Amino acid sequence: MKAVIPAAGIGTRLRPHTLNKPKALLPVAGKPILAHIMDDLTDAGIDGFVLIVGYHGDEVRRWFERERPGLDITFVEQKQRLGLGHAIWTAREALGDQAFFCILGDTILKADYAALLGSDRSLIAVREVADPRRFGVVEMAGERVARFVEKPDVPPSNLAIVGAYLFRDAPALWSGLDRVVTGDLRTKGEYQLTDALQFMVEDGVHFTIAPVTDWYDCGKPETWLETNRILLDRAEKGLADAQVIPPCHIAADAVIRGSRVGPYVSIGSGTVVEDCVLSDCVIGDGATLRQCRLDRSLIGNECTLEKSAGRINVGDFCDVRGS
Repeated sequence: MKAVIPAAGIGTRLRPHTLNKPKALLPVAGKPILAHIMDDLTDAGIDGFVLIVGYHGDEVRRWFERERPGLDITFVEQKQRLGLGHAIWTAREALGDQAFFCILGDTILKADYAALLGSDRSLIAVREVADPRRFGVVEMAGERVARFVEKPDVPPSNLAIVGAYLFRDAPALWSGLDRVVTGDLRTKGEYQLTDALQFMVEDGVHFTIAPVTDWYDCGKPETWLETNRILLDRAEKGLADAQVIPPCHIAADAVIRGSRVGPYVSIGSGTVVEDCVLSDCVIGDGATLRQCRLDRSLIGNECTLEKSAGRINVGDFCDVRGS
C-alpha cells in the first residue's frame, strides 16, 4: 500500500526556522518530523510514498536523496496552496484508484499503524479534545461517521480529526474532491478535504474511526518543544555521560565539554557545546554554543551563541553574543 504525505505548507508560526526550510524537516527528538512519519509507516509495511511538496520542496527532495536513497517515492508539487483537499487532489494521478493511507507532514502519531492499515473500511483517526472548534470534526451514528464538519462554530462532537486517513475507495474520494475543486466549493477560503469526505458519506461510503491518544503537533514553538520532550521520554534513556540528564538526544559527532545538558535536549550533528547549561532545547546541526544558560530554546543550524541566557528562538546561521 502507498501513503501520501502532504508537506507543502509554509509554517508561518514557526518562523524564523521555516524561512529557509519546510516545516516537515524541522528536527524533533533527533530527526526531522518527516523522518519520524516515514520510519513508522515503513515499519508498518507501507512500500511506496507520494510526497506533496511546495514551499522549499527542493529541500525535501534533497533530504530524501541523501538520507533515504532507493526509497520508492514520487514527488508531486502543489503550486498553489489552496487547502488540504486541493493538495490531495493534485496527487490523484500518482495515487491512482488503489487504496492508500494519508497522513499530514506535520503530524506525528505513535499508533498501531498495522491495525490502522488493516481496516477493511475507510477510516479516520480521531482524538477527543476539549475545544474541537479548531479542527475538522466527525459526528457519529453508531459505529459509522454520519457527518464531517471543518472547524465548526458549534461542534457536533468533541472528536477531532488528527490528520491520518485510510481510503479504501479511492475513486469515491476523487469524485468528491472533483466536486469540491472544479466546483470551486470553498470553506473558510480553502478547498477542504472534509467537504469531499462529506460528499462520500452522502454517496454511501462507510467511514469508521480509530481513536488515538499519542498525537503530537509541531505547528507552534511551544508544541514543537512539547513534542520533543514527549518523544525523548519515550526513547532509550541509558546515556552514559554523567553531564547529560536524560532524556536527551545527542548526535554521535556532537562535542560537549564542561556542560550540563538536559533534560529534554536534542543536539544535532556537528554541534559543539562548551561550558553551557541547557534544558528543554532543540539545537540544530553545526551550531556552536559557549557559556550559555538556555531553557525552552530553539536554535537553528550553523548558529553561534556565546554568553547567552534565558529563552532564545533563532533560525539558521544566526550569531548571538552576550557580554
